[in-house]
Amino acid sequence: MPVTHSPEQTIASDRTVRLLDTTLRDGEQAPGVSLSPDEKVDIARSLERAGVAVIEAGSACTGAGERQAISRVTDLDLDARVTSFCRGMKGDIDLALDCDVDGVHIVVPASDRHVEGKVGTSRANNLETTAELVAYATDHDLWVEVIGEDGSRADLDYLEGLAETALEAGANRFCFADTVGHTGPEHTHEAVSRLADLGPVSAHTHDDLGLGVTNALAAVSAGADLVHCTVNGLGERAGNVALEEVAIALSHVYDLETLALEELYDLAQTVSRATGVQLAPNKAVIGENAFTHESGIHTDGTLKDDKMYEPYAPETVGRERRLALGKHTGRAGVAATLEEHGVDAADDEIAEIATRVTELGDRGRRVTDADLLAIAEDVTGEDRERVVELLDLAATSGGAVPTASVRLDVDGEERVASGTGSGPVDAAVSAVREALGSMADAELESYHVDAVTGGTDAVVTVEVTMVRDGRSVTVARSEADITRASVTAMVDALDRLLAADQQPLTPADD
Repeated sequence: MPVTHSPEQTIASDRTVRLLDTTLRDGEQAPGVSLSPDEKVDIARSLERAGVAVIEAGSACTGAGERQAISRVTDLDLDARVTSFCRGMKGDIDLALDCDVDGVHIVVPASDRHVEGKVGTSRANNLETTAELVAYATDHDLWVEVIGEDGSRADLDYLEGLAETALEAGANRFCFADTVGHTGPEHTHEAVSRLADLGPVSAHTHDDLGLGVTNALAAVSAGADLVHCTVNGLGERAGNVALEEVAIALSHVYDLETLALEELYDLAQTVSRATGVQLAPNKAVIGENAFTHESGIHTDGTLKDDKMYEPYAPETVGRERRLALGKHTGRAGVAATLEEHGVDAADDEIAEIATRVTELGDRGRRVTDADLLAIAEDVTGEDRERVVELLDLAATSGGAVPTASVRLDVDGEERVASGTGSGPVDAAVSAVREALGSMADAELESYHVDAVTGGTDAVVTVEVTMVRDGRSVTVARSEADITRASVTAMVDALDRLLAADQQPLTPADD
C-alpha cells in the first residue's frame, strides 16, 4: 500500500538504484565489533540472498586475518560484486588483488582538512595521486570506485574537480561521502547534482545528525544510483545509514525496488547475532516493536483492518504482527491472544482478564503469555494438568566442560538426562532437550536477561520466547540463580506449547 505520489516527487520508480553493503568493513569498525571469517561468510551469504549488488568484504590492508576473511567471501562466487576498501596507496591495491576481489574503493581526501591536515599534501598533488591510483587499479582489471573522504565539508568546486580527475583516469564511479554525518539534504542534493553531471555517483552517509536516510534519499533524488549502507545501521559513532531503512523507504515511498525485502529481518538477525549488537526495540523495520501493538485502541483497529496502524504489511520485510500485553491492553487484544492459545472465554470473563492484565501492567510488570494464561485459568476456573514440570536441576561450570543434569516429570513419567555446553545455562538447556526427545522440537527464538537487582543476593529475571509449529509463547522467570531461572522459563514455555498440542509425548530418544 504505497503512498500517494505527487507530480513533484523527485525519485522516479523506473530508475535503477542499487545498494552497496559495507557491514563487513565500515560496520565492523563499530566499537566492540569483530567478525570472524566464518561470520563474514554467513553474512555475505545472507546479503546475497537479499540481492545486494555490491558487498564490501573488508579492508585488505588490515592484516592477514582480514585478507583470509575477504578471500573466503570471494571464494563463494557470489552474484554480488565483492570489493575491498583501499587507502590511497598502491600497496593496498596489491593486497586487495591478492584476495581476488572484483573491485576496490580507493579513498582519497576531499576536504582541505583531510588534504592538508590528515594526508599533508596539496590539492594539486592529491589530484595527481588519485589519477595514478585509478590507472594502476584499472590496469589490473579492477572495478574502481573513488571515495572523496569528507566530501560533505569539501569545497564543491574542488570536489567536482576530484571526481572529474577520477572518472577521466578510468574510475567506474565517484562517491560523495558524508564521512562524519555533518551535512543536510539540501547540501547533499546540490553536491551530488554537480557530481552526477560528470558520471556515475554513489552516496555514503552517516547518521550522526539522524539524517542518514534523508541524505541518502536526497543523493538518489540528485542522481546517485548506488547507496552505501550497513545492516542495522552499524558503523562508527552513530553508525552508517541502515540498509533496511533505505530499501523500505525507496520501495514504499517511491515504488523503487532495490533488493528482496522479505529477507531483511533474517538478515538483521544474522548480523545482530554475529556482532553481538542487539536490535533496539523501536528500530524501524527490524525492531521488536515495529509491528507490535499493545494499546487497546491500536489493537482493536488493527484487528478490524490490518492496515489501520501500519504503513506496510509486516510480511513485506519478513516479519509477523504481534499483540503485546500490558497496561494498555484492551479486551480485543486479550481476546485475540487467548484465541491464539486456544483458550475459550466468555465476554464477561475476557473483561475480567483484561482488568487483571491492566493491574499487572500498572505495577510495572511486563505481562507475558504465561501470565495471561495463568490469569485466564484463574478467571475461567479451568485448571489444566502440566505436561512438563522441572523437578530437579544440577549444573557445574568449574571444570573444563560445563555440565548439567535435569529431572523432569513428563506426563507422569520421570525422566532424567544430562548435557554439556559452552556454559551452565547452555548445558542445562541441552539436558532438557535430551530428556524431552524429538517431540520437544521447539525453537528458542529469543533469550535475554530482563533485569538484575544489586547486591550479593541479586535476583535475575530471564525471559524466553519459544516457537513450535508456528505457535509462540513468552515466559519470564525470576531466580537468584540464572541457570535455574533460564531452565524454569524454558520448561514452562515448552509446557504451554505442548499442552496446546493436546497430544502425548513420545519416549525420549535413546
